Formats: sequence, structure tokens, C-alpha cells
Amino acid sequence: MFKMPIGLYEKALPADLPWEERLAAAGKAGYDFVEISIDESNERLSRLDWPSSERAALRQSIANTGVKIMTMCLSGHRKYPLGSHTPETRQQGLEILYKAIEFASDIGLRVVQVMGYDVFYETSDDETRDHFIEGLHRGAQFAGQAGVMLGLENLDTPFVENISKGLEIIHEINSPWLRLYPDIGNLSAAGYFPPDELLLAKNQLLGIHVKDAMPKVIRGIPFEEGIVPFKETFRTLAGMGFWGLLGVEIWGDRHTGENPIAAAAFARQFVADLVAAETWVIDPICDVRSF
Repeated sequence: MFKMPIGLYEKALPADLPWEERLAAAGKAGYDFVEISIDESNERLSRLDWPSSERAALRQSIANTGVKIMTMCLSGHRKYPLGSHTPETRQQGLEILYKAIEFASDIGLRVVQVMGYDVFYETSDDETRDHFIEGLHRGAQFAGQAGVMLGLENLDTPFVENISKGLEIIHEINSPWLRLYPDIGNLSAAGYFPPDELLLAKNQLLGIHVKDAMPKVIRGIPFEEGIVPFKETFRTLAGMGFWGLLGVEIWGDRHTGENPIAAAAFARQFVADLVAAETWVIDPICDVRSF
């Protein structure tokens, strides 16, 4: 039977957990996989330089727990953007992308999520867009060599704040190794209606980030306390025949006093209930029950 894999963002759990304990905690909360974070901190960026022994230890933790690491949130490009006006910064950003793809291939990750920022701490313009497209195009070529998918995520700046802008980039680069990984919370926070947006991207979706949000606020909003139309969105995904990854994006440190594993388990059940409430389209030609 087909199953919709549900994953947990690493930052939902305490940062000081060893990897095997983190994976086991995610499994205890009911998740199929964990999304690793490579953000702009030196500590997390340094993971891309782990020696073979540390990578082997992570693979062993995955084997021991049975919980995979299937996706990577590569937000380190906020600090080292592919579109930077500064050549040295662009080169650092490209090296980070290459290292992330190589790390993914080595560990067994399926998707490296590329943030839809041409720049973050600089002013966006036509030059930064051109640089971003060039860098992402080169990244897609490297991803193809490594057999790793890149997923472009919509974010909280005008550069890629909706699906249409993401699709423009996807079509311009025109690589089978680059698709969309939309965030429905980010869409809602930017003033868009996720069901309408997602319909534009049929057959372009690797996965979906699931979280709640408020206008212009994309982090730290508990499920059902924001504006995301979850039922309508999942009904649309079911009707589209979406079969991909569902990444639950919550932050444990933003809700002090809560048991992080219990909070993660609640979020997982919330998403599982959304999936169960809909009838998901399965192409009869591909239905394994017919074999």
C-alpha cells in the first residue's frame, strides 16, 4: 500500500540530543524521517565537513533506529547567498551547495531544499537574480551527477514568495533534478491561498512543508492557531494526486515548558488526520495491488 511519509524538522527537538537519540525520539513520536538543518550557524554548517567516520556514525544511527534522514533544510545560504553582489560570497554559497549535495548523497538524503532567497542581507535586484539562477543551475548539474533532488522553497521575501515565481525559476533552469518543495505556511503568511497556489504546480512537487502561520509571521505558530487552511489544502493535494514527502516544521525552543516529544507527536497526529480525512488519487496503472 502507498504511504505518505511524514517527517519532523530537526529543530522541533532539543539541540543537544545526540543524533541517535534525536532519530529515536522522532520515531517515538510517530515520524518516518527527520529533516536535518544546515542553517547559517557555524556549528550546523560544519556538518558539511564531517569526516567519513562521523558520516558513518550517522548512517549507523539511521540503521539502529530505523528512522531515515530524507531531507535537508539548507538555510545557510541566507549568510552565503548564491545571488550575492560579492564574488567571494557567491563562491562560498556555491561551495556550500556542492557540499550539501555530496553530504546528501553520502548519507542517503533524497532532497536538498534550496531556500528561495537570491540574497537575504543584501538588496535584491536583477544582478542578484541572475547570479542566483547561475548558481542554482550549476547546483542542479552537480545534483544530477550525485543523484540528489533539489527542492526550491518559497519564503518570506518577494523573490520567491509564491508558486508562480518558483515555477519561473524551475522552467528557466529546466533540469529534471530541480523541482518545488512548497511551504504552505509561508504561502499563507505572504497573503496567498495555498490550495490555489499548489494547483499551479502539479507534477512539480517533491514534498510539502506543513506548518501554521500568521500574516508576515512564518515561525512559531502552533497548529490551528494561525491562518493556514489545512483542510482545503490537503483536499487539493489529494485531488491533484500528490504523493510525496510531508515535512512537519515546528520549533521546540519557541514553546518553553512543553514536552518536545509530546508536542511533536501531537503535530504528527494532526497531519496524519489531515491525510486520513481525504481520498488520495492513485493511478491504477501504478497501483501495486494490481501486480
